[in-house]
Formats: sequence, structure tokens, C-alpha cells
Amino acid sequence: MVSGAIPNSRKAWSVLIVSTLAFTVCFMVWMMFGVIGIPIKKQLGLNATEFGLLTATPVLTGSLVRVPLGIWTDKYGGRIVMALLMAATVPAIWLMAYATEYWHFLVIGLFVGLAGGSFSVGTPYVARWFPANRKGMAMGVYGAGNSGAAVNKFIAPVLVVAFGWTMVPQVYAAIMAGTVLLFWFFSHHDPAHTVQSNASFMEQLKALKDPKVLKYCQYYSIVFGGYVALALWMVQYYVGEYGLDIRVAALLAACFSLPGGVLRAIGGVLSDKYGAHKVTWWVMWVSWICLFLLSYPQTDFTVITVNGPQTFHIGLNVYAFTALMGILGVAWAFGKASVFKYIGDEYPHNIGTISGIVGLAGGLGGFVLPIMFGALLDFTGIRSSAFMLMYGVVWVSLIWMYWTEVRGTEVMNKTVTA
Repeated sequence: MVSGAIPNSRKAWSVLIVSTLAFTVCFMVWMMFGVIGIPIKKQLGLNATEFGLLTATPVLTGSLVRVPLGIWTDKYGGRIVMALLMAATVPAIWLMAYATEYWHFLVIGLFVGLAGGSFSVGTPYVARWFPANRKGMAMGVYGAGNSGAAVNKFIAPVLVVAFGWTMVPQVYAAIMAGTVLLFWFFSHHDPAHTVQSNASFMEQLKALKDPKVLKYCQYYSIVFGGYVALALWMVQYYVGEYGLDIRVAALLAACFSLPGGVLRAIGGVLSDKYGAHKVTWWVMWVSWICLFLLSYPQTDFTVITVNGPQTFHIGLNVYAFTALMGILGVAWAFGKASVFKYIGDEYPHNIGTISGIVGLAGGLGGFVLPIMFGALLDFTGIRSSAFMLMYGVVWVSLIWMYWTEVRGTEVMNKTVTA
């Protein structure tokens, strides 16, 4: 719909609302294996590593297509690219219900994963409808579609218990088809938002040589890649660690997924007000503290006292664990918005390409991490080893940020003072 009679601000909000709805549905589909993977694991007799690969497979294609989708969005506009992308996933989502072998799920999952590429389409699409001082807000609101991970945890367990896991992809295919129609009729296109460039795909990828882009990729591999990985991993973690029913486990896992998605809009507003660096810096420190506490495994130890051996237990109960996961989800919601505020401020003319590259890095983190979680669990037998791994990754970002931003600013201030 392109109507000059409609005020531009009204078009902007229409685009933002319908795009956020579309992204929420895409993310819900992208995270589908986080719930239905549990009965599939039982049905196929998978180990933890195989389960990790199963849940991560859609994340792979959703990550790899982000760069070309970002480039095509710059060139052709977000409306047509988003609509075609969502429509292309509907057959694969439906076919998932008929998979019976492990390789069936992996192959079909690759096509379902295209839905995850919607992030690098919608981000530049909505950002270009708003002025510079509102881009962080716009991208944050759109990014709140990450809450589709929580929506999946509300809907899928109910369907699994009532009708079996095969009902989930059938319902999701119908929802996606309906969303395509809604998006097409309520979105808009502005030719002024397209970027006419003769640069080749490989030439645009030269942005990877920019140290800042690499740094933002590292940040995003935590706040988004870690979010995706844990959103996929948490339901089975609750079931295995605390022996909960799948519905209760999904509800508690949503305490991480929901704020990790919805509050991204607030992160965008905070980034507009205080700057991307300050928000990201505090996000990393909060993450570091939460992951340190979450890393400690359930432990029993015996101390020889004057009254004889005394056994003590140290470990997080389900309430403390859920509270820490909720705090981590809030921090990462802010961090996802602040990283893209960096991009909106520093790369306004090729935001689609840069956001695609950074989104690719974050998505690849979401692909690799669940597989590593499973491998670590199979190797060590310690479920909290997943958080130990994430704790180490956060250390890398804190050190990198200190030397390139905090330390660099201190040196510059001393030079100016001198």
C-alpha cells in the first residue's frame, strides 16, 4: 500500500507495528524446536549433542541469509523482501509435521530457519521511517519481536499436551500465512528508502574488515546469540535439572524469553538517551555477574568437624535460578538494542548491510552455542556447563570493550587535558 494521502508519520507507525507483529511470528516459528524438540528427542532417542544440533539447525539458515537479505532490503525495500521471505517458509513449516527421521527434521529445519532472517529485513526497513533521534526506539520496538520465543513457550506446550507435537507446525503454518496477508495490506513502501548501489555482494562484505563491525559482532553474539541459544535450551534444562512438567518448564523458561524480547524497546529508548556505549557496558557487567552465579553446579560436600562429618549442599533452587535468568533476559534485551544503536549512529547509509553482518554473527552464535551446550553436557555431565561457557564469552567482550572504548576514551581525555 503506497498512498500519498496518508501522512508519513502514520505510515511510519503502521510499518513499525505490522513489522513487529511479523517478526514476532517469525521468531516464534524459528524457536519452535525449543519445545517440540523435547518429544522429538524422546521419540528418536537423541543424546544431548544431537538435540543441540536439532534445535540449532533452523538458526543456521536464519543466520546465513541475514547478510544477503540486508543487502536486498537496502536495494529493493523491506516490504517486498519481508513478504516473500515469510511466504517462502509456510510450506516447510507445514511439512515439519510429517517428518519421521532425524535427517528429515534437519533438512526441513534448514528451510524453516529462513524465518530467522526477517530480523535483518525489518531492522533497516523500520529504521528508515524514523528520524535519527528515534531510530534506537524504532529498532528496539521492532526487536521486541524476539518475544516470539516466549509466545512459542506459551502456545507450543499446550498443543503438544493436547494434540501431540505434530499439531504445532500445522498451527504455525496457518499463523504465518495469515501474517503474510496482514503485513502486505498494512505495510508501505517508500522508494526514497532504497539504496541504489552497483557494489557486488563481496564488495559489500568488505565491511567485515572494519574493526568496529567485528567488535559489534562479538557483542551481538552474546546478547542475541546467547539469547537464542538459551531460549532453545531452557525448557529441556528445567525438565532435566528440576524434573518439571513440560508446560511448567516452558512457563518458567518464558520468564527469560519474554523480558529478553519485550524490553528491547526500552533498551532502544535508553540507548537514544544515554548512548550505546554506556548501556552496553553495564549490560556486559550484569551478564558477567548473573552467569557467574548460574555456572555453579549443584554440589554436595562433606566437612570433617569435631562432631563428625557434616554434609552441605550448594546450588540454585528453581526460584533463584529463574530470578537470575529473568535478570539476564532484561540485560540482554537492553544489549540487543544498544548494539544496533551503535550501527544506526555509525553506519546510517548502509545500515541494512551492517545489520545483516552483525545479525549473522549473532545468529551463528545462536547456532553454535546449543551444539556446544550439548557436547559439554555429554562430556562433563554437568548441566550448568552451558553457563560456564557463556561466562567465558562475556569475559572476551568485557576485555575487548575496555581496551577499545573505555581505555581509549580515558587516554583521549588525558591527551586533551594535557
